[in-house]
Amino acid sequence: MAEQDEFTFRGKTLDELKDMELEEFADLLNSRGRRKIQRGLREEEEKILETLEEKDRAKTHRRGMIVVPQMVGKTIEVYNGQRFIEVEIAPEMLGHYLGEFARTRKEVEHSAPGLGATRSSKHIPLK
Repeated sequence: MAEQDEFTFRGKTLDELKDMELEEFADLLNSRGRRKIQRGLREEEEKILETLEEKDRAKTHRRGMIVVPQMVGKTIEVYNGQRFIEVEIAPEMLGHYLGEFARTRKEVEHSAPGLGATRSSKHIPLK
């Protein structure tokens, strides 16, 4: 049986990432994420991180917040426009946005064609 490889993000282990400051973590992100963190997190985003330090759950409308190492292992309820979707933060989600994990649109479920969809469906028998 093969050993499971330890999770790494851009060459850093999860423990190393959790010990980093937010600005150091930003250097590992793509340019958009790096710029967002360097400009500073919004007040609501800071509040979410503080809540997650105290508890293991938080609710938010902030779909544009970047997943940072302090969130790993926590549950965040992200609003999708109708309701809150529970998102369990895994290490593979680092650097992504919360909104990516709470879909805002339903899958299309097609059924049978409706009345008038084809030439033959225009005929309605009288009995």
